Amino acid sequence: MRAAWHTQVVIVGGGQAGLAAGYHLRRLGLDCAILDAEAEPGGAWRHAWDSLRLFSPAAYSSLPGRLMPVLEGQTYPDARHVVGYLSEYERRYDLPVHRPVRVTGVHRDGPFLRVETDQGSWQGRAVISATGTWWRPFLPAVPGRPHFRGRQLHTVEYRSPADFAGQRVVVVGGGNSGAQIAADLAYGTDLTWVTQRPPRFLADDIDGRALFDAATARRRALDEGGTDTAGVASLGDIVAVPPVREARDAGLLKASPMFVRLDRDGVVWADGSRAPADAVIWCTGFRPALSHLGPLGLRGPGGRIPTVGTRAVDEPRLHLLGYGDWTGPASATLIGVGRPARDAAREIADRLDNGG
Repeated sequence: MRAAWHTQVVIVGGGQAGLAAGYHLRRLGLDCAILDAEAEPGGAWRHAWDSLRLFSPAAYSSLPGRLMPVLEGQTYPDARHVVGYLSEYERRYDLPVHRPVRVTGVHRDGPFLRVETDQGSWQGRAVISATGTWWRPFLPAVPGRPHFRGRQLHTVEYRSPADFAGQRVVVVGGGNSGAQIAADLAYGTDLTWVTQRPPRFLADDIDGRALFDAATARRRALDEGGTDTAGVASLGDIVAVPPVREARDAGLLKASPMFVRLDRDGVVWADGSRAPADAVIWCTGFRPALSHLGPLGLRGPGGRIPTVGTRAVDEPRLHLLGYGDWTGPASATLIGVGRPARDAAREIADRLDNGG
């Protein structure tokens, strides 16, 4: 017989969003279980490329209750530092993380939500889904992509410029991942950086602190019926962390417009010009990893689950956390996830207190 466990709240995902939710639930005196598919702490940060840097200094990249330690000589922490911080955060607050546990589906079960996993089932009065987006990379349907003979990979598979030394590499994407990976490759490869529109670098003195403030101001304006401030998009697309700034200032980050197709040997633009390539790296974003919520039948337009704050409109026992601004301003960031995690925990506590 498969094991079955009971708790007040089941959190699906043990990355930064799941840990922030666990912290606030425990502070409110609620029992919870955090189910993490990974074998070790750190969430998606364990799989980031070697040179990845945060957009903000350590003090402004912290989860609730515990400042991220400053690493000497590193204003913008790297992914390894974040993994260490998240690991220590789990230990410090004795968060009930169970791993590796892979969730296969969330189901209605009378007054409970039943969470089926490869290790048995859990029943909770509420569920917080905090699986993020890293596990669902998006690849655009560009003509000719299946016919390209070179190597194709997404951001999630990129690790180091050493893997492409001396090669002709096309990096696709004008966001932070595209710019950081292009900067990484600018010195030891024949680089072509391709973006949908001319890259928009934020002013050099703007980092994640300002982005969080902009996202929060936009959410507040929309909630109050005011004019859409465009939030982070009004400032630009790319944070000029030091490696990006250095490559840009050296004239090595010159973007080409988006090509219209691939052929066997490279990419082709609308005017017929070509760039041969040994590899194409698609820094083209992600989609929310929500397949485990499929049994609830909650998907709306565009594949998203409609929410009020973090709460699912059609299933009040379910909260979604950390997927982007639609589940809380800047909630996909370390600095931004704390507030919506607190709000979700309070709402769950209130509902349980009222017999929900």
